[in-house]
Amino acid sequence: MEHLCSKTLQETPECLPCTHRTYDYSVVHPGPNLNMIVGANGTGKSSIVCAICLCLAGKTAVLGRGDKVGLYVKRGCKKGHVEIELYKRGGNVVIFREIHAENNQSLWMLNDRQCSQKAVEEEVKALRIQVSNLCQFLPQVCLYICNIKLHRCKNIQHVTATWLFASLNKHDVNRYYEKKRHLDVIELLEKKKPWVEYETTRKELEGVKKERDEARKQLSSLKQTQAPMVKKIQQIDEQLKPTEAQIKDKTAAIKEASLKCKQKQDQLDRKNKEIDDIKQKCRLKQMEEEDHQKRISNTRRTIEDLKAELAKVGDQPDVTPRINAVNADLRRIQEERAKIEGEKGDLRREKDNLLLEKKLNDMNNMMNAKVEKLRGRHRDTHAALQWLRQNKQLFRGNVHEPMMLVINVKDHRFAKYVENHISFHDLRAFVFQRKDDMEKFMIEVRDKMNLKVNSICAPEESCSKRPPSRNIESLRRFGFFTYLREMFDAPDEVMSYLCHQYRVHDVPVGNERTKSMIKTVIEEPYLKVLYTTEERYTVKRSFYSNKISTSNSVVHPSQYLTITVDAEEKRQLEQQMKSCESKLRDIDERMKALQKEAVALDRRDNELLAEKKGLSELKGKKRQLEQKISTKQDSLKQMEQNIIDLTKIEEETKEKIAAVNAEKVTIVTAFMAQMKLRAKLTMEKVHLALETVGLTAEKNKLENDCREGASELRTTDQKCSRLEQRKVQLTDQCKGLLKRAKAICKMQPDQSLPEDLRNAFSKLPDTLDEVDAMLNEERSRAECFTGLSENVVDEYNRREQEIKQMEKELEEKSNALNAYRQNISEAKERWLNPLKHLVEQINEKFSAFFRSMQCAGEVDLHSENEEEYDKYGIRIRVKFHATTQLHELTPYHQSGGERSVSTMLYLMALQELNRCPFRVVDEINQGMDPVNERRVFDIVVRTACKETTSQYFFITPKLLQNLTYAEEMTILCIHNGPHMLSPNQWDERAFVRRCLERKARA
Repeated sequence: MEHLCSKTLQETPECLPCTHRTYDYSVVHPGPNLNMIVGANGTGKSSIVCAICLCLAGKTAVLGRGDKVGLYVKRGCKKGHVEIELYKRGGNVVIFREIHAENNQSLWMLNDRQCSQKAVEEEVKALRIQVSNLCQFLPQVCLYICNIKLHRCKNIQHVTATWLFASLNKHDVNRYYEKKRHLDVIELLEKKKPWVEYETTRKELEGVKKERDEARKQLSSLKQTQAPMVKKIQQIDEQLKPTEAQIKDKTAAIKEASLKCKQKQDQLDRKNKEIDDIKQKCRLKQMEEEDHQKRISNTRRTIEDLKAELAKVGDQPDVTPRINAVNADLRRIQEERAKIEGEKGDLRREKDNLLLEKKLNDMNNMMNAKVEKLRGRHRDTHAALQWLRQNKQLFRGNVHEPMMLVINVKDHRFAKYVENHISFHDLRAFVFQRKDDMEKFMIEVRDKMNLKVNSICAPEESCSKRPPSRNIESLRRFGFFTYLREMFDAPDEVMSYLCHQYRVHDVPVGNERTKSMIKTVIEEPYLKVLYTTEERYTVKRSFYSNKISTSNSVVHPSQYLTITVDAEEKRQLEQQMKSCESKLRDIDERMKALQKEAVALDRRDNELLAEKKGLSELKGKKRQLEQKISTKQDSLKQMEQNIIDLTKIEEETKEKIAAVNAEKVTIVTAFMAQMKLRAKLTMEKVHLALETVGLTAEKNKLENDCREGASELRTTDQKCSRLEQRKVQLTDQCKGLLKRAKAICKMQPDQSLPEDLRNAFSKLPDTLDEVDAMLNEERSRAECFTGLSENVVDEYNRREQEIKQMEKELEEKSNALNAYRQNISEAKERWLNPLKHLVEQINEKFSAFFRSMQCAGEVDLHSENEEEYDKYGIRIRVKFHATTQLHELTPYHQSGGERSVSTMLYLMALQELNRCPFRVVDEINQGMDPVNERRVFDIVVRTACKETTSQYFFITPKLLQNLTYAEEMTILCIHNGPHMLSPNQWDERAFVRRCLERKARA
């Protein structure tokens, strides 16, 4: 049966009344190999796919068009049915399903006998048909496969091991007695510990008593040693008192003599200064006379020089005419400078009028606001825009920023029409003149920067000037006043794309009058999309019946295009700035020339002023010279009358000095007498001081010795007091410890330590630290013996019997566990090795298909952990560009066309490896570019038309021209409309004959 099912050659789905929304009744006869089901959108191609799925007991979730089977019955019908005939060696299988729309119930029949859905599912399964397997049945809604999981049962090891507790054996009995021995030692240590504490304190008390007695003896000895030194110190104090009084008197007399010596020295200094002052006055008079003679000599020379200069000035001509000429030249320069300043002012004003940067900056600020809106809505596009602005030099053709930035609406009221007509995906799209530039851009921003952006290549032939189908004047009677293209400006490539894709040159915009006449307007031919003041209308005409259907939607307010920047005005401003730049350069050059002329005039003005000043000075110089000569002569007469008599002044100076020297002799005699007296008193004071120093040194030595003894005496006394206090404390402590030790051992106050305890204590440590250490050790050892009780011996015998029984069970379960592990390993090898071999075969064919398209692709078995069998999956990696690396097939990285190509080629790779009766693929070629679509089509034809391959259903709304067809192919053309013939009235031969006759006439 499996062999027969894998060779299924024919499948006949039949749709009877009301099975689908498209058909009332239809019969399809597919071929045994590749079946191309071709038809326009809406004709009912997918209805055939739905019929196959539903009749083979498939789930509605596979189709994705409705969750209830009743939704698949044509509107207005209560029920519908599907019948499929499946080829089977030994007798075909006919499956019938009738669907009731009201209760979503189905009637099933298998080979004309009523049955349950379960029976149909088992029959379909026996024929190896898997409608839910996307590798066999790929409806339109399941177009893109990014990862295929391998579902299979996971064998889970579950090993239960029972650990048998061999508790309370003979060793546990021994441990119980060992614990008891430790507890007995602990009890004995706790009894000895207070006796050890008492004995330690008693020994300390004996030591304190002995130390106190020794301190008392040392204190008595120190007191006897101090008495002779104190007596000697008192005797030295009696000797020092009269000597210190004499030294004090001598010091006062020396001080008085020193004061008198200082007074006489001051008198001598004053007399010396008086002599110096007399000599200084004499020298000043001499210097004053020398200066007086020099001034007289200088004045005479000055008078002679002035007279000589006066004689020269008298010979110079009159300079008044020259001064008048210079003044005239200065007035002319002032006039020329005023003209230059006036011309410079005119040039500055003209330059200010030529500055257009502010207006252009305002326009750029409005453009920046549009860029900020783009960043808020789509950050990836904004990031790509920043990259483009920095790298425009990389592209050969024109590259335009996103449409929403380069489209400029002429009136902000029209922005809503433009924005509602163009999708946001295109508004944020970059527009390229050349396709190679677009591919380079997408590699950078999409592949390398991982940004999600849209890009568009403008038509090779510009459509921006394409005329509308009708002149706007012929539509004004309906209220239309313009076409959408006339409402905005855009670069030529952008406008060309919008005319080609959105036909903005042929979409009229009307007003309220259009709204009121809408029923008449939609009857007009050539109108497919139109706008009124607040609504958009879409008009569709049936190709077969010419009936009109319309849909309308509200025109939403504009979000992005309300900010308008007049591109033409901006371009004119930029051109004006370029022309103004030339004028500004000319003005700057003229300003520089005028500045040079002004500098030259200033230089000439300064020269004339200097000349005028020199002439004026020459004119008044003669009069000044005559006045200076007269003044100097008067001054010379005055100086000659005031001559000083130096001889007289020198004699007076000698007399004054002699008188002062006589006074100095008297002062020096008194000064020497006081100096001798002070020296005598000083020697007497020195002798007394030496005697005092000797006595003081002896006294200090004795005091130091006495002080050291006193300190030792005080320390010893304090030590005695401290030891006495400690003795009292230890005595009380010994009494308390002895009482506590007898109480712990349960002894009477007057009873001595029993002999048995004394013998037991002798075997234990004698120090408190050793007793504590041993006590802690014994307690730790005793605590290790947990869970033991007096019943341990009885429990031991019972447990010994249980252990023998459990050991036998443990051996049996260990053997079972080893066998189970061996089975898991063998099952893994039987499953994984063929699976890896199958994936390698798929990869070989998948890679070959991609290489035939000058691309690369590979398929592998992928799992993070080999032991997690439910995580195994198929990973598909592809590369469509030579400059990129292999990337995993995901919904995000590749384009829609690339995902379609990858999915289709993967199915082709499975064609000969995964045997199934038939395969269904619905509109897989949607989104492919023409080159890839042609390559994929050729691969499908070559693969699906082999004798060994399964039956194939390939559904598509369109086919390229000049494709390669095979004899084994069956072409099923789907037509639909109110005037279509019933299937039983269709004459295929007559249709072919008419086609041939029409071709012959043409």
